[in-house]
Amino acid sequence: MFTLPKNLSWRLSQTQWHCFLLGLLACFWISACNGQTLFAPSASNQSVSQECQVVQHQLGETCVPFEPQRIVATDEIALEILLALDVKPVASGEPNLVSSRSRHLADKVAGVESLGKEEQLNLEKMVELKPDLILGFSVYSEYYPIFSQIAPTVSLNYTHTGWKEELRQVANILNKSEKAEQLLADYQVRITAFQAAMGNRLTQTEVSVARFYTGSQISEFRTRSSFPGSVLDDMGLARPESQNQSVKPDQTYIDVSLERLDLLDGDVMFAAVDPGAEASLKNFQKSPLWQTLKAVKNNRVYVVDSGYWIFGNILAANAILDDLFRYLIEESP
Repeated sequence: MFTLPKNLSWRLSQTQWHCFLLGLLACFWISACNGQTLFAPSASNQSVSQECQVVQHQLGETCVPFEPQRIVATDEIALEILLALDVKPVASGEPNLVSSRSRHLADKVAGVESLGKEEQLNLEKMVELKPDLILGFSVYSEYYPIFSQIAPTVSLNYTHTGWKEELRQVANILNKSEKAEQLLADYQVRITAFQAAMGNRLTQTEVSVARFYTGSQISEFRTRSSFPGSVLDDMGLARPESQNQSVKPDQTYIDVSLERLDLLDGDVMFAAVDPGAEASLKNFQKSPLWQTLKAVKNNRVYVVDSGYWIFGNILAANAILDDLFRYLIEESP
């Protein structure tokens, strides 16, 4: 298996890393010269390359085919956007921090090959799939020259609250802008319905989003600068005042120790639990301070899937909205 070693760029000096990249690129070139091509454009691919659109991105500019047919998504954000646009990639990377693809994508990823963890993609499999476009968010700059030897590569900038614009960016590259705008319009219709159902409770309900990790004694709350924070802002839901204080711009989360559980409190708490982190949540629940929280005393702590509550795009935003309808309206005390 031809993979990049995990965290290799952190373990090697800059000089060693550059030597590694040069050696790897040399392998691509030598293989091509020997007729054992890892990836060589066919005549048809060369023709397509002359009829492409130039896309500016954070690592440069790339000539992208007008109608790519075999897209590789390097990460789950790119995967989610492609699926939302009714474009099924041939393969994708999986999240680094959880065991597998998020469950809200489960019914959409059949037939999409896994390339392993986002930070350690299986390059051998990627080459075998012969992609005509590699698309990802914040592709490691060290990987970019390697990916570009395989197929045109586009690295878009990921921001937690800029997910709507990121959806539009990908849609524009793939000539799917009309589909993207329809997705966002449908999302807005659901927001309006949610706000109408909440009525006066909308601005009077303070919502906290906490995350629990596997094997960690620290939790965190997600700020308004985070992905779930942006979704809650779309809804018009209030956040606890304690969470609005001492938060720097663009700070997406604040660590919370057992001694500062008060920072997690709100009228409602959504506890986003990573796979296998149930023991971590239980450890917090054993604390006497946990029992003093307003959301706990009112039985309004709801355990949700961190796979779509912490990072995501339009599909994850709608999955969060599903939870908001369920817990704040349908099952509201």
